Amino acid sequence: MQQNLRMHAGTAAADRAGTWMKLGWLAIAVGGIYILSAKLSLSLLTPDGVAVFWPAAGVAAGALIASGPWARWAVVAGTMVATIVANLMGDRNLVSSMIFAVCNAGEALLTAGLIERYFGWPFSLDRLRQVLGLLGAAAVAAAVSGIGGTLGFVLLRGETTSAFNTWQNWFASDALGIVTIAPLVIGLASAARDPPRPNETIEGLTALALLVVMSVIAIASPMEPWTTVLPIALLFPILLWISARCRPVFAAAAAFIVTLAIVWTTTIGIGHFGDASIPMTDRVLAARGGILAVALCAYVLAALFAERRQHESALGESEARLQEALTAGAVTTFVWDADTGTSKRSANAAQILGFDRRKDFPASQFLSRIHPEDRENFKAFVRGVTPERPAYVVTFRFKQPDGQEIWLEETASAEFDQIGSLLRLKGLTLDVTARKRTADQQSLLIAAMDHHIKNLLARVAVVAKGMRRGSASLDEYVQTLDKRLESMADAHALLSRNVRDGVDVAELVRCQLARNATDANTTIGGPNVTLTVAATQALGMVLHELVTNAAKFGALSTPHGRVEVNWDRGADEDGANLSIVWREIGGPTVAASPNCKYGVSIIRDLIPNELGGSVDLAFAAGGVSCKIEIPLGVACAETGRPRGAPLKSSSGPSYGGERSESSIHGADRSWP
Repeated sequence: MQQNLRMHAGTAAADRAGTWMKLGWLAIAVGGIYILSAKLSLSLLTPDGVAVFWPAAGVAAGALIASGPWARWAVVAGTMVATIVANLMGDRNLVSSMIFAVCNAGEALLTAGLIERYFGWPFSLDRLRQVLGLLGAAAVAAAVSGIGGTLGFVLLRGETTSAFNTWQNWFASDALGIVTIAPLVIGLASAARDPPRPNETIEGLTALALLVVMSVIAIASPMEPWTTVLPIALLFPILLWISARCRPVFAAAAAFIVTLAIVWTTTIGIGHFGDASIPMTDRVLAARGGILAVALCAYVLAALFAERRQHESALGESEARLQEALTAGAVTTFVWDADTGTSKRSANAAQILGFDRRKDFPASQFLSRIHPEDRENFKAFVRGVTPERPAYVVTFRFKQPDGQEIWLEETASAEFDQIGSLLRLKGLTLDVTARKRTADQQSLLIAAMDHHIKNLLARVAVVAKGMRRGSASLDEYVQTLDKRLESMADAHALLSRNVRDGVDVAELVRCQLARNATDANTTIGGPNVTLTVAATQALGMVLHELVTNAAKFGALSTPHGRVEVNWDRGADEDGANLSIVWREIGGPTVAASPNCKYGVSIIRDLIPNELGGSVDLAFAAGGVSCKIEIPLGVACAETGRPRGAPLKSSSGPSYGGERSESSIHGADRSWP
């Protein structure tokens, strides 16, 4: 435990040390770049000593925005130290240098704070709202820091220039520095987190190189009236290209290149911004206006195109999700133009309708593949739309190109012009093949169950009527009828649970033995054989009579008696049969000619009359035996039926007429 704590403490200490090291390197990097930027600006001062823009302000603000809150104090420290060093290397004292350091650091903090407050972190310039937000934050921060800088100049250095002009120059140069440099720093940090694709990088660098060439051409062009619009004609197409094809970081780099070109020509005195006949104040103002115009043009265009790419990507993802949902739901959308007769379908239509997605699938071909019996009905629905009844729902069969037939359900809504003429149909086409098959299966199952229940009720009526002749009293009649009805109910329960696949012989035998026998005194065995409804009902009644008689008078009435039930697929002269053998062992001695009653008539007569089989019931001294033969075509549910298809409700005669009654009546015998 202590070792784990020590390891955890050591890891935490190492993480803190790594964080401090990163912050230290960040402060050094910001400070170094800040000093170089300040030196660049000072080297490009106008003859009047005015800095057209102050790129160091953009370095500090951009680094703070790009790095996030965790690097705040490292950037502030690097900015302040760099400001003090740069000022001391010039002609300024320590106090003024410290004031300027506080102003510059505060300016960066205020810019980053406003951005974080209203836009969060990480920040990027891929939205127009965020571009305008950076512009506003730069203006506010430069205006506030300009007040402190003006006080430093006026109070500590005794400047003779008016305080307003000093503040104005500070505000303009710092604001332009933030607007032109901060986006480049932010974009580079964003590209480091999520690098652009190689093709995009190559295209962007190529465009920037071409922009440099065009800038040189614009600068070197002679000062003629016709060359006034030359810089715009040369530079704007490239800015548009970069903004439309690349990330905003490339637009920021383009704005920086143009800014350097404008500042250089203004201070050196060449090109359109270096015309010596124009006062320096006007030239500086024009240069600042040009820088701001180019930067805003590049950033706004880049943001608008970035937003469009984001919207296209979101739309593509939404379309992909919609197609996935449509495909999963087996639904396709369509639009049919009534004037041209052409139709457009969603991308998944090829999969649902079965045609080749690389080929056209016109409306005429769709109509020709509708089942002939459904085609006229479909046409009637389409022709029947009116402004009062613009919608319809129609179900029809459709033949796919591979010959497979499916069921489709079309839901459509019509659009009309002002005079009531049909313009187009829009709607959904749903593959309902599975639903139709399920409905057909349910209809067959319901019909089978209905027939089954009718047969069962008829059987109950016949049994109840036939038992009156062999019952000695009303109590005996009720008790015996109750047991037979319970046996029928058990068979019915098995059929209800297995209405699709049928009842297995083993399951039926166990069910009928369950009330009077156990695993200890019964042995059953045979192959898997699934019975029809009629065979289940008839064989269930026969097994019930055998079990009841065995429990009252036979092997199941003594502790040492047992019953064996075996079955197999046999064969006789007439064909394959299902052979079932009942044998009682170890029970009381059986009389050679017992006094039989109604139950024996069921055993002997029901199978032959209902299923066309045979029954050999023998009363041997060692125990009752019964061999039942049923034709497989009548007994087995799987004969001639695919697995999972509905069961045939009956394979033999109906159980509802006089023949059914006579088939189980027989002679009055005393064996129940």
